[in-house]
Amino acid sequence: MNTSPPLVSVCIPTYRGGVYLAAAIESVLKQTLTDLELIVIDDQSPDDTEAIVRGFDDPRLRYVRNERNLGPQGNWNRCLELATGQYFKLLPHDDLLDERCLERQVGALEADAAERLALVFSSRHVLGPEGQKLTWRGYAGQRSDAVLDSKVLVRACIRGGTNLIGEPGAVLFRRSLGLRTGPFDASNPYVIDLDYWFRLLAHGDACYLAAPLASFRVSRQQWSVELGRRQAADFMAFLLRISAQLAVRPSKLDLLSARIMATINNLARRVFYSVYLR
Repeated sequence: MNTSPPLVSVCIPTYRGGVYLAAAIESVLKQTLTDLELIVIDDQSPDDTEAIVRGFDDPRLRYVRNERNLGPQGNWNRCLELATGQYFKLLPHDDLLDERCLERQVGALEADAAERLALVFSSRHVLGPEGQKLTWRGYAGQRSDAVLDSKVLVRACIRGGTNLIGEPGAVLFRRSLGLRTGPFDASNPYVIDLDYWFRLLAHGDACYLAAPLASFRVSRQQWSVELGRRQAADFMAFLLRISAQLAVRPSKLDLLSARIMATINNLARRVFYSVYLR
């Protein structure tokens, strides 16, 4: 029996995710790269989460139920604690991976022998509640695979007033770098992922893969006017909190652009949801 650590750890932190969880699990177990572990960490869900996971017969799949509800930050960090693979991916329970996602992303990091890359990310499909493809998101202006300078990427996110790197399912990084970077920080909860990407990028550049290797699901429950306002406010609070720690310090012009673009992004999301999720 092979007891060596897997090449990749994919962790699904879940709470009340029973509706979409099986599809997320299937998308991981169908990967062309098979040397992986999949850990589903259940944050005391009151639904049929455990039964759904137990319905899969695959030795690479492990189910863990927290003894108490830890909340999103605590459960994301539980994922970091339990993972044993060389590479780490966090996959929200309602998102999906393309079958070649791990093969392509691991390949990019494996080719980086000098470990100059902090993370690899890809474009992704945006799905509606029933899995229908609504649109596509990628790194603006980049139509092919590329290595992106970390300072340029961080400044682009700041000036764009949004997370241009993407949701957790679109990102892969070395677990060793994650251990150096430390736990997820939800001081500004709506940008908990971008906070972590910025901290990883303090250690290296990013590789962008233009193919849509992940899918991010949206639903009516994810959006409201109040939520949109809080996202924009959280983005600005996040920048003010971490600006002194960044290798590239945001200028007054950067912060002005961030404020304007965060507001515009908020309005754009409202239009998107009103059109696609009526």
